[in-house]
Amino acid sequence: MSTNTDAEDIIATASDWLARGERVAVATVVETWGSSPRPAGSQMAVSETGRIAGSVSGGCIEGAVADAAKAVMESGAPQLLAFGVTNERAWEVGLACGGKVSVFVERLG
Repeated sequence: MSTNTDAEDIIATASDWLARGERVAVATVVETWGSSPRPAGSQMAVSETGRIAGSVSGGCIEGAVADAAKAVMESGAPQLLAFGVTNERAWEVGLACGGKVSVFVERLG
């Protein structure tokens, strides 16, 4: 996974994958409440071959977002994902102080 978090670089990387003939989806953090490892606007690109650039959570929801991205690449239908956790379960899933995050996933191209 890339540690690059600049949105322009993530879109440039995703566009490169697209130009090489891969299907690509981009996930964007659209809203956060409480503790969130990444701010609104953070992005992650996922290619059909499993390449990932960027981050929407620092790791705690990336797997679920990548799975949703694969479904979005297949169907073409965007998805709005919502993740939330109580303070009691926060450490188990990586959101250290609890919180919620909404992530919009769309197919590029």
